[in-house]
Amino acid sequence: MLTKKQKNLLIFINEKLKHTGVSPSYDEMRVSLNLKSKSGIHRLISALEERGFIKRLPHKARALEVIKLPENAGAKDLYNNFSPTLIKGGLDINKINNEEKFIPVIGKIAAGLPIEAIETPEENLPLAKSFVGSSEYFALKVEGDSMINAGISDGDYVIIKKANDAENGKIVVALIDNHEATLKRMRKKGNSIALESENPAYETKIYNPERVKIQGVLSSLYRKF
Repeated sequence: MLTKKQKNLLIFINEKLKHTGVSPSYDEMRVSLNLKSKSGIHRLISALEERGFIKRLPHKARALEVIKLPENAGAKDLYNNFSPTLIKGGLDINKINNEEKFIPVIGKIAAGLPIEAIETPEENLPLAKSFVGSSEYFALKVEGDSMINAGISDGDYVIIKKANDAENGKIVVALIDNHEATLKRMRKKGNSIALESENPAYETKIYNPERVKIQGVLSSLYRKF
């Protein structure tokens, strides 16, 4: 008999293989079960393999094959046990269905002093296609507390809709001088652009428009507990 976590992981692996043909990454599995480290996933995988539910494929990194499923197992058994909270855009990971889409986390973004912009895919976040639609999105992990009064905390993940412009007052990812990225509220003031924090400890920065490129607009927030 499988434990609740073993059963949920097995269903998650099976659904991912069925819809993409590719085994989920250990980080995707960790997020699906709301675990803090990948070591727990390794133990669950080993337990499932020992019980004959999955098989690791040789000579292929991370490749798994589902041999059998528990009786009466369904996809909703897994999704009803997701616990990460999605806020700001009305997302509810408990309502993700078989048409889920994975958004790449491409690096970190400063909610504080600007940091160097690095686009390196690190993991993926599952979001429903009904939310994403045909637009292009990416995710960034927040570092810093300058947007705390907007509900954005250090360690959160921001879901960004790709755009090269934004309405006044929107929270954006701004690239400064082509090498530093920051998450701030943007306001156009005459012939300048103001990037405002949502924390009184940080001052508003004023730039010439040529120095600032909008990379995207905040769409939602993903928080792990």
